[in-house]
Amino acid sequence: MTLTMMKLTQHDTNEVPRPRFGTAHVWVESPLQLLSAVETHAAGLLGTDIRIIPRHGMPLEATTEAMLRHAPAGVQFEPAARKPPQPKSAAERYVTGDAYSGKIQRALLAGVRAKEIVIIDDGMATLALIKQLISADPTPLVRARTKNSAARTAMGLAAWHRLRQLAREDRLLIVSALYVDLESRQRMADLGIKFAQHKFEWLATQPVAEKFTESTLLIGSAMVADNLIHEQPYLQWIEEIAAEGPVAYFPHRRETPELLAKISTIDQVVLKEHTIPIEMRLRVLRPGQEIRALPSTVIPSLRLLLGPDSRFLYPQAVPDGWWTASTPIELREHLSSSLKV
Repeated sequence: MTLTMMKLTQHDTNEVPRPRFGTAHVWVESPLQLLSAVETHAAGLLGTDIRIIPRHGMPLEATTEAMLRHAPAGVQFEPAARKPPQPKSAAERYVTGDAYSGKIQRALLAGVRAKEIVIIDDGMATLALIKQLISADPTPLVRARTKNSAARTAMGLAAWHRLRQLAREDRLLIVSALYVDLESRQRMADLGIKFAQHKFEWLATQPVAEKFTESTLLIGSAMVADNLIHEQPYLQWIEEIAAEGPVAYFPHRRETPELLAKISTIDQVVLKEHTIPIEMRLRVLRPGQEIRALPSTVIPSLRLLLGPDSRFLYPQAVPDGWWTASTPIELREHLSSSLKV
């Protein structure tokens, strides 16, 4: 066993204790973050009482309703708000799924009265955050797919320093269902970043509410809407899949009505309403069904949830000709890395 692995084993023996107690204020900005909040609480990592506050304007109603029916004890759903919550006691936890959020960064930089900051799973964005936080060079915490002003970049850089400071104070925990390599975990431990994993244990115990009869389940991508790939090859790819048989198409929440209108005209494609996270909808396959998708967070998540049936999940690498000229190489590589996670 190498020295690095020996050190990591020692850290692993001192994992974050479970269950933990107390109150946590959770700010969520997407359906996946909402699911992650419940999973993290069910894993015993947030305390006995968690208060989930969705960001105002986020499409979370369907996910919240699904959670309300089966949420574990201690979960409270509060009205949507325009600003993240402020814990009233320094003994409470402050929880977010998006360390790239400008609202969250401003709150952290202003000072949060909480004994611990917890960053819950937001899929591939969480892996990107870990990579940036363990970098030896200060790295602005900004989204790679957006153009950022000098002021926004400066705030992102300040947020990097703030999270590193919280780690040194033993006040930063990151939780993810995704695999983090041993070298990165060792670096996190050396910096004081606590890390814990869940494997969707709570979701695995919940009944499956929907059944789909189509032979192919196609997960929509936001890459066209985000101007990362060209529209025409994406539509052609969907047409080629649909030529083989009926397709259930699950739109991404950022896909535009204009693009969805074009997809709806493709023969044998049936658009499904965007409701709850894919992880909640496609975790059980019927005989003969398969899942198709471009690189995304949902691929490693579904591999966990599907178990042996994950062999029927077929992710599609993005051909070079699909990318727009404005998509940075680093972002292409990061998105494509979901095929390997």
